[in-house]
Amino acid sequence: MKTGLLLPHKFKLIGWCLLIPATIAGIFLSFTNFDALHINSWTFAIFNDQVFGESKSFGFIKTNMTNTIVGSIFIIGAMFVGFSKEKREDEFIAKLRLSSLMWAVWVNYFLLLLSFLFVYGTSFLNIMLYNMFTVLIIFITRFNYILYKNSKPVADEK
Repeated sequence: MKTGLLLPHKFKLIGWCLLIPATIAGIFLSFTNFDALHINSWTFAIFNDQVFGESKSFGFIKTNMTNTIVGSIFIIGAMFVGFSKEKREDEFIAKLRLSSLMWAVWVNYFLLLLSFLFVYGTSFLNIMLYNMFTVLIIFITRFNYILYKNSKPVADEK
């Protein structure tokens, strides 16, 4: 079976080691305004449009990089977890991976449609922010849940 787009299995552990702390940090940052975690740095920006300041294209800006770092670590960790080979990569795993990915996209866009219809203002911007991560979260959750459910021995088996 050809699995050219999947990472080696060892990336799954690395992914979990990145994903869990990034998730905790992201939840903490989204519900608090903790100034001690601000990492201010100069960074290159393709485009920067500030509400109370000048707009800049293709230049260096000084900004808080905390959300950028946590979000990047989350995405890298989730990609490693979601797209690493299993120890036993077979046809069932490939089919489960595809169905979980399709299911995640369907659920994600259904939730996004509900958000378009019923959420407005700044809350909608927050939902759009979280929407960047939901496909990966739903995919990883469903894939691992179905994998776990199918790995348990059936009660009738001996």
